[in-house]
Amino acid sequence: MTHPFLDLAPLSAARFAAIEDRVARLLSTRQDVVIMQGEALLPLEGAIRGAAGPGTTALNVITGPYGQTFGDWLRDCGATVHDLAVPFHTAVTADQIRDALAEHPEIDFVSLVHAEAATGNTNPVAEIGEVVRAHGALFYLDAVASVGAEPLLPDAWGVDLCVIGAQKAMGGPAGVSAVSVSERAWARMAANPHAPRRSYLSLLDWKERWVDAGRKALLHAPAQLEMLALEACVERIESEGLDVVMARHAAAAAATRAGALALGGGLEPYVYAASDAAPVATTLRTPAGVDASALVAAALAVDGALPLAAGGGALAKEMIRVNHYGPAAAPATVDACLTALRAALAASA
Repeated sequence: MTHPFLDLAPLSAARFAAIEDRVARLLSTRQDVVIMQGEALLPLEGAIRGAAGPGTTALNVITGPYGQTFGDWLRDCGATVHDLAVPFHTAVTADQIRDALAEHPEIDFVSLVHAEAATGNTNPVAEIGEVVRAHGALFYLDAVASVGAEPLLPDAWGVDLCVIGAQKAMGGPAGVSAVSVSERAWARMAANPHAPRRSYLSLLDWKERWVDAGRKALLHAPAQLEMLALEACVERIESEGLDVVMARHAAAAAATRAGALALGGGLEPYVYAASDAAPVATTLRTPAGVDASALVAAALAVDGALPLAAGGGALAKEMIRVNHYGPAAAPATVDACLTALRAALAASA
């Protein structure tokens, strides 16, 4: 018997290219967009290893765990790395970036996370982009969590390598991701003798065998189900309207912050300023003596489908994350999360 998920005609190169074009329109970019056949860690690592090497001096901004990972990758590539770490309850500023670049004028690569879903902050990329562009450094941005939740304009902001994933605010599949690449970034990779080649991490393989070849033949068999899911995801965003999708996320974030404060019991936003808070997810600090992991477990006992999680690592005891992204960026989901947290707080008192 036939099965709709298994008995599919092969995905053609033309269909693949058309999906890339729709992703490019979503980003309002004229740069090359390459859809990678794996979760967003694939292009995140591939872009760093393609553009950075022993001659690179990088400014790596740390506003959460992914910034820490990028610094590790850069050092592994042989780059000289200057970390700029700010407290996870805030955002980095353009002035801090400017000061770091002035202190180390040799910096030629800047890595930044737009929104850290793990810590609930978001960074002012438009202002930072102006500073990085004036300095002349290559600008690498992790926009996996921000795309679909807040404005993302790689061209206007001077982003040379912009990586996105579909599994958060876009409400799509986790198994594919994409990266927009500027001409400057392609040139940097082409000049890097350490850039991966004939490798799953290689962006240059996609450049030479796909983009430059007119997108006529795919490098390898695509993840067909994930590609079709990505196409459907982008189509749904186009139908709803990107501005409407972003407004849903902003409203969910505002309602979660306000609702958590209204609950009482000592819950408060983990990110101090609302302007620094990411619309993709809201992090909350538990009151002294209340273990966040236990509180989340009690809330999930009320409804195991709620998008609630404790913070990772050392934050597991003090942070709760409300993941109001994608379809969960809705009043009913926020209300259900806050109701469950209220019940859990009452039980812990």
